[in-house]
Amino acid sequence: MRGRINYEIDSVVLRLNPMNMQSFFLSRNSSRIHYLLGGTGDKLLVCFHGYGESAESFAFLEESLGKDFTILAIDLPFHGETDWKEGLFFDPQELVALIGQMAAGRPGGDGKWWLMGYSMGGRIALSLLEKIPEKVKKLILLAPDGLKVNVWYWLATQTRPGNALFRWTMQKPGWFFLLLRVGNALKLVNRSVYKFTLYYIDQAAVRSELYLRWTILRGFRPDIRSIQALIRKKQIPVRLLYGQYDRIIRYERGEKFLKGGIEGWCRLTLLPVGHQLLQARHLDVILSLLKD
Repeated sequence: MRGRINYEIDSVVLRLNPMNMQSFFLSRNSSRIHYLLGGTGDKLLVCFHGYGESAESFAFLEESLGKDFTILAIDLPFHGETDWKEGLFFDPQELVALIGQMAAGRPGGDGKWWLMGYSMGGRIALSLLEKIPEKVKKLILLAPDGLKVNVWYWLATQTRPGNALFRWTMQKPGWFFLLLRVGNALKLVNRSVYKFTLYYIDQAAVRSELYLRWTILRGFRPDIRSIQALIRKKQIPVRLLYGQYDRIIRYERGEKFLKGGIEGWCRLTLLPVGHQLLQARHLDVILSLLKD
C-alpha cells in the first residue's frame, strides 16, 4: 500500500544491546522500523544485514569503529524487531528517506554515507548506490547478493505468474521438495545449496517468511552495468569480501564484477572460510576494508 508517508521517530528504547548500540524505532504510518545507532564518529556507516538476520549482526563493529564512525544498522521489513504493515512493496527511494530521518542530527548524517551490506544486504547497498551515487562515499560488500541475476528469484518476484507459483509452493511445497531431492541425488544441485534451501523451507512459518521477505524487497534490482559506470564516473571506492569456500554466493561473481572496467576503484579480498563473514573473528579484515 503506497501513498502518503508519515515519519515519526519514537523515543529511544531504554536498553542497550551487548555492544552498547542504542535501539530506536521510526514510525511509518502503521509500521515501526527498528534500527540501532552506535559510535560518535563523524563518518556515517549504514549497514544492511543478511537474510533472516538483524541489525545486531553489526553490533560487534561499534567498539573498534565508534570513534571514527557513527554506525546505523537497520532491521529490514519482516526482520528483527521491525513491525511492517504497509503491504508487500518497499521502495528503494523510501529507504533513502528513512535513512535520512534516522541520521538527521547525527554525526555524518548530512555528509556522504559509507554503505556496508552482507549477503542479501549487499543487494540493498548496491541498489542504493545506483539510486543515490552522490551520497555514497564508499561501498563495502561482504559476500553480496545482487551481482548476478538469479533466474528463480527473478521469476518469483518480478513476474505475476512466478510470484503466484512461489506463493502456492510455499503453502504446498511437496513437488519442490521432490525436485530438490532428485536434483541432489543426481548431483545437479550443490550440496551446500541443497542444505541451505532445505533449512529455509522446511517449516511452514519459515516458508511464509521467505515469501514475504523475497516479495517485499523485489524493488531492489541493481543494474550492474549502470553501477559500474557510476563507480567509474564518481570514482567510488568499492571493497569486496568473499569466503573462498562459500557455495551460496561464490567469489567468482565478485571477480567478474571487478573486471567490468572498475579495477581502479574496486578490490576483492578472499578469506579461507564459507559464507559466514559477518563475525568478530573477521573484524580486522572488515576494518581494513573500511580504512584502506
